[in-house]
Amino acid sequence: MKQKKKPKAALSTSPLGQLSDVDLRLLRVFKSVVEAGGLSAAELELNIGRSTISRHLKDLEIRLGMNLAKRGRSGFALTDEGANIYRATLNLLGSIESFRNEVNDIHQSLTGKLSIALFDKTAGNPACHIDKAIARYVEEAPEVALELHVEPINVIEKGVMEGRFQLGVIPAHRESTSLSYLSLFNEQMYLYCGNNHPLFDQDDTVIAASEVLQYPYAGLGYHSPNMEVGQKLAMQRGATAYDQEAIVHLVLSNCFLGYLPEHYAAKWVERGEMRAVACEQFQYLCEFMAITKGSPKPSRILQSFLNCLELAHKQP
Repeated sequence: MKQKKKPKAALSTSPLGQLSDVDLRLLRVFKSVVEAGGLSAAELELNIGRSTISRHLKDLEIRLGMNLAKRGRSGFALTDEGANIYRATLNLLGSIESFRNEVNDIHQSLTGKLSIALFDKTAGNPACHIDKAIARYVEEAPEVALELHVEPINVIEKGVMEGRFQLGVIPAHRESTSLSYLSLFNEQMYLYCGNNHPLFDQDDTVIAASEVLQYPYAGLGYHSPNMEVGQKLAMQRGATAYDQEAIVHLVLSNCFLGYLPEHYAAKWVERGEMRAVACEQFQYLCEFMAITKGSPKPSRILQSFLNCLELAHKQP
């Protein structure tokens, strides 16, 4: 005799009541799954099995009364409601972290978590002294847990505004009234071509700007100095990349020109695999800034790190 299947738990239609610790835990699991891109990818991050993660997500959906994501053979994808809940989760968890930091300020203790997001490939820049700032900060605030991310500019800006990151380091481009800025260091950017590109063997003194503009270039696919320069010079975008390593691959293909930091491109230049096109108008200096939320004022653990950043980049 066949056993009857248990009916699926119905989604709640009542308004959400008071949040409990269990709700916060479920929301943190949901956030991790979204940022990992799926249940399987979140297993290592959360250190729990996929079936448990799936059960937690279902419990959260029942608690909130809505479907948050589609999951199956086609992959993991947020519903419209899920995307809204994810944004609300970031705001909620950011507010909790801000509250914790304010309590720590009252106790005059530097404890808690400091979440920092950095733009791509800054570590190799000799003008970047974030490592020195971290060393100073760890000495001053050994009980603060540091959390570092590497993200695109738009993700960093949004993350700082929403409270996911307390501080970001990005190239200066457009400014927002919602953010505060601290100048840190500069980065020299050149336009590069691969060793089988038509421009590679030409003398820079005979390369005309009009000739450079005939060739497609690989540009970053989000608002950045890279995008601004490409648009200003009316360059032909032939490929879109979302980090600088992707631009390297496109340049090495010899099909595209691409902007790269001088320090990052140096190893391929030394191997003779690419070179900078030294036309003056196809180079620019990129200023890097530390960004924080414009208000409220920085917590003590954040202000202390800002001080360390400023000192590290002022000293020779």
